[in-house]
Amino acid sequence: MISIKPKKGNLLIAEPSIIGDMAFNRSIVLLADHTKDGSIGFILNKPLEYSINDLIPEIEASFKVYNGGPVEQDNLYFIHKVPELIPNSIEISLGIFWGGDFNKVAELIASDQLSEKNIRFFLGYSGWDANQLEEELKSNSWVVTENIYKKSIIEKDCEAFWKEKMLEFGGEYSIWSNSPENPSLN
Repeated sequence: MISIKPKKGNLLIAEPSIIGDMAFNRSIVLLADHTKDGSIGFILNKPLEYSINDLIPEIEASFKVYNGGPVEQDNLYFIHKVPELIPNSIEISLGIFWGGDFNKVAELIASDQLSEKNIRFFLGYSGWDANQLEEELKSNSWVVTENIYKKSIIEKDCEAFWKEKMLEFGGEYSIWSNSPENPSLN
């Protein structure tokens, strides 16, 4: 599997070799920013047991909340694909936006103008200092791929996402697709 150079909007697919790393085992991360100073991303396939209503009772909706990563897990973040509705958003790439006016998000949810097809919430984020991600790539912790799903990645079912990517990569990755999440339990 040949990995590409990371850039904003790419996906980081956890290599099977990082099994045991509880934060990133079988993770797929959307890179929200990547510069010489560091990188920020959100884990797309780790839903939590919370809904947005559990965290913010004023928002009467059951939108799932995901574990975005091990950094600042007491903060709520979101990505979306409706910048025309949410002011002050920052484009990641391919029609995916990060953040914006949270009060407006709450209003849009209350008036049924925003659904889980348009937005995804995260507790925490994944962060790397300058050169840290490059070092992890050299040690084969991640495969970097293009986001072929574009903005529809927000709607992507996360249950089998990592397994799908392993099968797509083929070769030795196909074998890993059926391995237990924790091999010591095998």
